Amino acid sequence: MKKIVFFILCPLLFSLSACSEFLEIEPLETIVLDKFWNEEADVENVVAECYSSMQSQAVIERMMAWGEFRSDNVVGGTNAENNKDLSNIFKENINASNSFAKWGDFYSVINNCNTIIYYAPQVRQKDPNYTERDLNVTIAEASAIRDLMYFYLIRSFEKVPYTTTPFLDDNQKMDLAPLPFDAVLDSLITDLEKVQDKAVKTYSSTKPYYQHGRITQDAIHAMLADMYLWKQDYRNAVRYADMVIKSKTDDYQSVLDKMAGMVSTTDQMIDGFPLISDGNVTGRSYGTAATDIFGQGNSRESIFELIYMNNDQMLANGAVSTYYGNATTYPGLVKPAEFLVTDVNDEQYSVFLNKYDARFYENMQPVNGSRSNAGIAKYCCQSAQIGFNKVGDNVTVNPVYGSPYAESTCHANWILYRLTDVMLMKAEALVEMVTESADGTLSEQNDTLLGEAFKIVNAIQKRCSAADEKDLKRADYNSKALMQQLVLDERQRELMFEGKRWYDLVRRARRDGSTATLIGAVSKKGSSGGTAISSKLSRMEALYWPYHNDEMKVNGNLVQNPAFGSGEESSYEKTN
Repeated sequence: MKKIVFFILCPLLFSLSACSEFLEIEPLETIVLDKFWNEEADVENVVAECYSSMQSQAVIERMMAWGEFRSDNVVGGTNAENNKDLSNIFKENINASNSFAKWGDFYSVINNCNTIIYYAPQVRQKDPNYTERDLNVTIAEASAIRDLMYFYLIRSFEKVPYTTTPFLDDNQKMDLAPLPFDAVLDSLITDLEKVQDKAVKTYSSTKPYYQHGRITQDAIHAMLADMYLWKQDYRNAVRYADMVIKSKTDDYQSVLDKMAGMVSTTDQMIDGFPLISDGNVTGRSYGTAATDIFGQGNSRESIFELIYMNNDQMLANGAVSTYYGNATTYPGLVKPAEFLVTDVNDEQYSVFLNKYDARFYENMQPVNGSRSNAGIAKYCCQSAQIGFNKVGDNVTVNPVYGSPYAESTCHANWILYRLTDVMLMKAEALVEMVTESADGTLSEQNDTLLGEAFKIVNAIQKRCSAADEKDLKRADYNSKALMQQLVLDERQRELMFEGKRWYDLVRRARRDGSTATLIGAVSKKGSSGGTAISSKLSRMEALYWPYHNDEMKVNGNLVQNPAFGSGEESSYEKTN
């Protein structure tokens, strides 16, 4: 008799009252197949486990490490030198024994998704209450979660084993050969396009965490916009980004319509985009958007986030607590690079455009009033209020931060996609659609593309700017190269510490066929051995991770990334 193990945990994204409904199976034990996959509740329990697995510290810390830690945004924080694997990331001294290169938790989620897609049609035949529409929703949801996990893997390792078949029997062949980046990416896009219309568009208002905590059509469209951006199919990237933006705009417009003309200044859309205003009515205090999006979570700008219920008895976001900091240890194991911390105070403005950008103060919190040492405030601090007192050209800034979460009870949601992320995907795609003549002049059509991209960046800047004149100057960005840099820089400012920066730099390197921009960015944080790091990162293969020794041992079809030789001193032996 076949057996398969499912670790069913209380899914944090669901309301507390619904939690028990997802536990009416045999948790943490081997489940015999003839006792399972008989009714809709069985399917829902394994779907819930997929979300719970993504919320595990092992998965979130890899999303951080793979998407953020190698970038220019972060350096080692409190006691980071005692964590060999982490400190080696900052030195670009990564080898095949580094624990952050382990991918097993991602493949566990993938296998659960494949298993759901395999068995759910059989449940449809057994349970008359599990309708064809329910089945289609399940398959769309499981497919999207699986595709998201693979998307992380190819952006991090480039070539990875890929299968849509569940592993249910020890006799199955598991040592699959890795497929190239583009082959996997094309499969993910094809899969998502097939299921997108089957996914839920809007969950009931009685399930407030489902709309942003479970896969929806908006989430799938955001993923497709992202994937097409990596594929360098910019028209489709714009098409899917527009779907998300329109959906969010329509939703918020319906809210404004219900206000019957009683719309305050801070409730209005910003240049036609449904962004949450970061400032209050007086324009002297900022932090509203930051608190809503990262402190409270589940904001109207959210598209898909992993939700950690505000209940100390439920799973906490251990990755944020450990790496970004908590009430006991702040900063955490990582902290902002010094050039970010001093950027505004020393009037360097190499990242932020001016001292009026509230995100500089919201993203980072000084430690003991230091001008050069700070912790990451985003996610681990529950609120932010940035007071700006302006008298002529003199500005006094008074940041007040909510306390970091207690060490073991961080309830910060981890955001995978939100509105401004997708808006900036569209801006990037629009710029890449521009073709300049040999003398650098632009046609009217191409100038229009740059103008649309500029409008997006300008709106995002305006919502967090305390300056009297909030608009950027369009004339300062009158070429494709200048607009490319503006969009890349705005993604850094807006999405700082959200696990996006390294992927943005790698995507740019792939497009340019050169790692020069990436090296220029990473060199700003002044890591020791800078020359050696620059030399290592000059190889495109070095932008990805090595296969871990454990994976090399069990999968004879894996060939180590050439940037990392054959592993750590060739100390492993393959087993067949």
